[in-house]
Amino acid sequence: MAEVTLKNLTKRWGDFIGVDNQSLEIHDKEFLVLLGPSGCGKTTTMRMIAGLEDPTDGEIRIGDRVVNDDLPRDRDVAMVFQNYGLYPHMTIFDNIAYPLRVRGTPKNEIEPRVRKAAEQVELTEFLHRKPKALSGGQRQRVALARAIVRTPKVFLMDEPLSNLDAKLRVTMRAELKHLSRALKITTIYVTHDQIEAMTLADRVAVMKNGIIQQLGTPDEIYNDPANLFVAGFIGSPAMNLINGSVQDGHFVTTGGTKLVRVAAPDSPSVVLGVRADDMRVAEEGEGDLDVRIYAFENTGEATLLTVQWGKQRVIAKGDRHLRKDQDDIVSVSLDSDHLYLFDPETGDRIKR
Repeated sequence: MAEVTLKNLTKRWGDFIGVDNQSLEIHDKEFLVLLGPSGCGKTTTMRMIAGLEDPTDGEIRIGDRVVNDDLPRDRDVAMVFQNYGLYPHMTIFDNIAYPLRVRGTPKNEIEPRVRKAAEQVELTEFLHRKPKALSGGQRQRVALARAIVRTPKVFLMDEPLSNLDAKLRVTMRAELKHLSRALKITTIYVTHDQIEAMTLADRVAVMKNGIIQQLGTPDEIYNDPANLFVAGFIGSPAMNLINGSVQDGHFVTTGGTKLVRVAAPDSPSVVLGVRADDMRVAEEGEGDLDVRIYAFENTGEATLLTVQWGKQRVIAKGDRHLRKDQDDIVSVSLDSDHLYLFDPETGDRIKR
């Protein structure tokens, strides 16, 4: 197995910078997720590791070897794409065996290795079929088996679940999680889906404009966001970000409503972050602030209340048995132990 080290990695096309002087150490056997919106540089970073893009500057090291000048086939990495990339005229057995055959693996080794890989992704009974006879989830498992069969140093996965429906994505996430723990192969996984990142990763690198905004465990990313971008990108629903100021040890909204005590010096302009989970919903007059419901959503496992808070709308999460209507008045209270303050100019977190 192998560590992957990126040192001052940059990719430019003319004046456009896709990846901006990034350094990152991916540990041996780690499952690292590159997470961010479209155009943030996550796929470009993966393609440079794979050898499909040449870096403008910087160094890529796999294990103890610099691989900048190595061809993709010489880097000992296996890629899984979102579009499966299966050969429709071949059986599932032959699709999985293909990378072994092109590498000249002895014939007597191919069948046991293919069957072992198929067993790991529960495809043994489908080896005689062709891809068109399989479901989307089964085809994705074929793509995984084709990557597994080579026992590479590194797995590279580029949004492998994005073409699956919502229910199947949940199932495949569990299978990927189990498989990654069983195989213990260094894995770099690209996605824009924060749920995939939070559930799969050992560590998450959140990217924006070609720069890693924060690197940490899912718990660290969720509970200790480094800046406004990370705070607003991670979480479903996203963290509420409320404009205001700090006056006499209290956060005061832009509309002049004094909300909650904060351990921070006075400031004329700050952004308060609070997650929907950290807001308690009660009957009118029983909490810190009475607000009018703008929209009420029952998700089954909880209720989401979008409330009008001065000029802003804020989302609070209520008990799944709560039932309210639009324009009803409810009372909300903030958990003072789970509040975040940010500088609106720089976006950086203000540590309290």
